[in-house]
Amino acid sequence: MTARKKEKKKFARKLLHKYRLVILNEDTFEERFAIKLTRLNVFVLGSLTAIFLIVGTILLISFTTLKEYIPGYSSTALKKQATELNFKTDSLQRVLAMNERYYESIKRVLSGDVSMVEFNKDSIIDAAEKDLSELSLSPSKEDLLLREKVDKEDKYSLFESATSKVNFVLFPPVTGTLSQTYDPGSKHFAVDLVVPKDTPVKATADGTVIFAEWTSQTGYVILLEHSDGLLSVYKHNASLTKEQGDLVKAGEVIAISGNTGELTTGPHLHFEIWSNGYPVDPTTFIDFE
Repeated sequence: MTARKKEKKKFARKLLHKYRLVILNEDTFEERFAIKLTRLNVFVLGSLTAIFLIVGTILLISFTTLKEYIPGYSSTALKKQATELNFKTDSLQRVLAMNERYYESIKRVLSGDVSMVEFNKDSIIDAAEKDLSELSLSPSKEDLLLREKVDKEDKYSLFESATSKVNFVLFPPVTGTLSQTYDPGSKHFAVDLVVPKDTPVKATADGTVIFAEWTSQTGYVILLEHSDGLLSVYKHNASLTKEQGDLVKAGEVIAISGNTGELTTGPHLHFEIWSNGYPVDPTTFIDFE
């Protein structure tokens, strides 16, 4: 027991034995700095320094962007951003596909590639007459009232919706002479108006420019989208004053008439009106003279 106590006392003296750390000037041996240390102080100071460095490093990595540079470390914010970008990419792909189909349909409208459906009227009438004896064709009182209401609403406008109560007043794009009329049989879904060169072409109604480009056959073409599925097309222009995406008002100048494109024989305007995907005779609603 006495030897063990002596060893403990000896160990304690070693830990508490004081040392003096002195910094001297090499040339003059002048004492510049001195500090008293013990082995215990050095051990405690070193341990505290190591703990401080470890804790500081952990906090620095956890609460700063340095963690993104550590291999294998997963960032929650980076995962969230990647997920959001994935959803946005998928949505953009769907919108792009819809726009491509939409512009394909517009190209078919511009080129006049519209299929005509033929059917036998006699066969339809014969099939209907077979069941006429079994049907009651007399309208009810409610039906008569509804028909009268719809007739009043549609009396003055063929482009009027009974639900939206919107009337379209179509503005003549130019004033000129009709050189070719609307003829669905020859796939001429438009009227050709002879006008002097550089005549201003005006929008027939309020709308948005959805196509404004050069085509080899019809020259400078501009297409406007109006309310309730109404489209208007203006071809063979010398130049365009509006671009795709522009908003225009009825009567606003959108192009300058000319004689551009392969399918033209002189300065004129090729003007079309489409309603819900079907061609409409413009002279039914507009007086061009």
